[in-house]
Order: sequence, then C-alpha cells, then structure tokens
Amino acid sequence: MSSPMPVESNRSISRQILALAVPALGALIAEPLFLIADSAIVGHLGVAELAGAALGTTVLQTAVGLMIFLAYATTPAVARALGAGQPARAMAAGRDGLWFAIALGVLLTAAGYFGADAVVRGMGAEGAVAQFAVDYILFSLPGLTAMLLVFAATGILRGMQDTKTPLVVATAGFGLNILLNFALVYGAGMSVAGAALGTSIAQWIMALVYLWMILPRIRREKVSLAPSWSGFISTGQVGSWLMLRNLTMRAALLLTVVVATSSGEQTLAAHQLVFTVFSFLAFALDALAIAAQAMIGKELGRGDAQQVRQLTGIMSRWGIYFGLATGAFLMATSWVFPMVFTTDEQIRSLTTIGLWVLALAQPLCGLVFVLDGVLIGAGDARYLGLVGALNLAVYAPMLWAVHRFAQDPQSALVWIWVAFSLGYMASRGVTLFVRSRGTAWMRLGA
Repeated sequence: MSSPMPVESNRSISRQILALAVPALGALIAEPLFLIADSAIVGHLGVAELAGAALGTTVLQTAVGLMIFLAYATTPAVARALGAGQPARAMAAGRDGLWFAIALGVLLTAAGYFGADAVVRGMGAEGAVAQFAVDYILFSLPGLTAMLLVFAATGILRGMQDTKTPLVVATAGFGLNILLNFALVYGAGMSVAGAALGTSIAQWIMALVYLWMILPRIRREKVSLAPSWSGFISTGQVGSWLMLRNLTMRAALLLTVVVATSSGEQTLAAHQLVFTVFSFLAFALDALAIAAQAMIGKELGRGDAQQVRQLTGIMSRWGIYFGLATGAFLMATSWVFPMVFTTDEQIRSLTTIGLWVLALAQPLCGLVFVLDGVLIGAGDARYLGLVGALNLAVYAPMLWAVHRFAQDPQSALVWIWVAFSLGYMASRGVTLFVRSRGTAWMRLGA
C-alpha cells in the first residue's frame, strides 16, 4: 500500500473538482443533443415519422441507458489502479471494459434485429408509426456497439482524470451527426432510417477516435489487447450491481409517470414539464458525481483515507451549496419556466407549484448525486444495487397513496413531487449518507 499523501488544501481540491466537473457537464449536455437533432430533423417529415422516431428512440435509450454502468464500472477501476501507481493494471481494466462493451453490443444488436417489431407492436404502435419506429431501431443497431464502446472509453478517460477529451469528442460527434442526418434524411431520401443511420455512423467515428487514443496507451504499458477472463468477470460483477441500481431508478421514474397519467392529462402534462427542469439540473449534479468518481477512486488507490474523507466532505458541501443556489433560482423563476413551455394557464399554475416542491428538494438532490458518485468511485456497487431496490420499495407505497387519495390535478401533482423529491430522494439520501459515514466502502489500495 502506498504511504498517505499530504492532505491537500480545500482550494486545491476545489480547483480539481472544477477541472473535472466543468468539461464533464459539457459532455453530458452534448450527448442528448444527438436525440434532439434527430427529432428536429425528422419532425419536418411528418407526424407519423416523428412519432415513429420518438418511439424507436425510447426503446433504444431504455436499453442503452441501462448500459451506462460501462462508464461507471470502468472509471473507478482505472482511477484506483492509477492512484496505486499501477498504470499497467489501469490499462488492463480499461481494456476489459472495452471488450465487455463489445460483447454486450453484439448481444443487444442481435436481440434488436430479432425483437424490434415485437417490442414496437407490444408498446401499442401500429401502421405507419410502427413501421417508422422499427426502421429507426434497425438502422440504429449498427451503431449500438459503438455507443457502448464510447461509454467504456469515456469511463477510462475519466479514470485517468481526463474529462476534456470526452467533451471534445462529444461536441465534434454532435456536429457530424447533424451533417450526416441532413445528408441521409433529405439528400439520400432515407427518411427516419437516415436519421438513425447518421447517428450510427457518428457513433462509430467517435468510438474509433477513442480507440485510436486508448489502444496505444495499453500497448505502451505492455498490456495484451486480449481480454483477461478474470477482469472480464470482475467488470460483469460490478456492472450487474450497477445495472440493478439503474433498473430500480428507471422503475421509480416509470411508476411516477404511471401515477401522473392515471391522475389525468393536466397532471401528466405539468409533471412532464417539472421533470424536464429536474433532468436539466441533474446534468450539473451528474458532473459533480463524475468528478467524485474519478477523484475518490484515485485517492483510494493511493491508500489515503484522510484525503478521501476530506474530499467526500468538500464534495458533499458542493452538492448542498449547488442545491441551495438552484433551489433559490427555481423558486424565484417558478412562474417564468411554465410560460416558456405552454400557453395553458392551468398547466402553468400546476407546473409552478411543482417547481416550488422541486426547489425545496434541490439541496437534498445535490447531496444524493454527489454521495452516489463517491460510492461509485469507491466501487461500492453491491451496496448501491441493494439499497436501490430498498429505496424503490420505500417509494412505491408513497405513489400508491397519491394514486389512492389525491382528489384533483393540483393535489396529485403536489403529492407526486413530494413523494419523489422529499420521499424517494430522501430515502436515497439516508442510505447513501449512512454508508458514507462508515468505513466499509473505503477499500484502500489497488
């Protein structure tokens, strides 16, 4: 085990956090722009085309979103090994993450080719909308493995304390995606399939750029490019727990939408607007979590428990302070955001009330995102998976109570967001905070 390093000043740590979090935020924002570009380009083709692309996108993003663990599992493994002064081991972990991405990509692509039509029909689509959705999925599948490679490669670079390169690659990929989509949708007349194929090509170019950067580093450390079976299994074990975590979080969001839908179209519309704001703010909190993953993994690799404690405390305060700032901003502008999205006065009023609840919960959300990043950085995936299931079990009865007792759209929306922001997030906060106060998650060394 390496001897502990001198404890750094708060100002030095803050500079490191900013250096990692700001580029990470840019890359996080760039990623969903791929989908926005597809929607904007396809939207001019017609209603059926837009609806089909939206459905196809939903199917793909549900599958791909669960695979984000490829980045979350690779980042701490690489960071920990580098912190321990073992660059060869870091590159081996990164290599195994890339191979795992390829294996998953091949399996999901095969499943998509055989199951796309059944999934789309099972979601209730028919006619032209169903056909466009299937087209979108089928022409996206060639790029699916590339998307997963991008996840794994991004995780490697984050583990190396590099979040600037993913920002550059994501931004360039976004620009290329727009050009390709225009050329294939309108120039080649491929309609919805062109938008999907353009994104697939852009994703492969991004993946190849990452491989061009990473493979020489692996060879430089005299690490074989062939996967290690033990490393492959290790990635799968960590990934399975992180996938469970992701599944429980998506289940919570899905149950929330189900209850909002059952409460009427006004509640559902207002809920979607409030959730849009929540999702936007989550990008900034995710950037802090990514910085936490990279920095915590590195310090644990060094064997510096005191530095890990200091870093955890500083980042926790950052999360709370950011939540206080965004909460105050939301409260002050809660009447403005609804005006941007809708002209319906009742939806505006409901949305404003929902934003008040979200504003009050922002400090809690900030702490939750940061502590989640700390424990991911520590490789504490099993705990995160198990408490994810526990948090969902706590949240589900709250939603049932809203569904059972809310009498009107306003009370339904308020209690849905009380349950989510101050119930589900509070449950996550408690389980994460209790864990972070102990030492079981702080496995020191490589």
